[in-house]
Amino acid sequence: MNDGNWLRGHLPLIAILRGLEPDRAVAVAGILHAAGIGLVEVPLNSPDAFASIAAIIAAWEPAGMVVGAGTVLDVGAVARLAAIGARFVVAPNADAAVIGAATAQGMAAVPGVITPSEMFAALAAGAAALKIFPAELMPPAGIRAVRAVLPPAVPIFIVGGVTAANMADYVAAGASGFGIGSSLFRPGKALDDIAADAQALVAAVRAVLA
Repeated sequence: MNDGNWLRGHLPLIAILRGLEPDRAVAVAGILHAAGIGLVEVPLNSPDAFASIAAIIAAWEPAGMVVGAGTVLDVGAVARLAAIGARFVVAPNADAAVIGAATAQGMAAVPGVITPSEMFAALAAGAAALKIFPAELMPPAGIRAVRAVLPPAVPIFIVGGVTAANMADYVAAGASGFGIGSSLFRPGKALDDIAADAQALVAAVRAVLA
């Protein structure tokens, strides 16, 4: 899984469903799938996150959705996620133990990094991709600089502060994709509004990647 297969065939856009309500998990994921989003992350600081992840996997993995977890901070959580079939783990930090545990379980590890030292340490631990977080601290010029020294095949996801206005600059600098949270989903947000925002976001990402 850490060779990039988890991304194959999908728009490089991770929907971050922080605060997802378990009783809406399947419906929200279905709306995202219909809009063309195939990568879904449920942060573990959401209510009953493991139940939501398991439900989305059961409902939408057969249709091709790749489901993972965010805010994964310890190896115990990695083991629980592996048991329910999660495909990738995302973290705000770069913990070598979490990265190693996820990789050993066949899951893609996507740690949060901001400095070159963190990036190379995460890759040495087995990271499948890098999450630039918070992106406000790493403008496109910074991405261009680190991309010049990172292995070319390493996917770089930009998370935090991403807008339609700066996506093109990040892609031009070498970013591979984006993680989008509150501008796409918030607890209590109407399903119709999620659908409209998801469709607009997919169109924007496809335009900058074209």
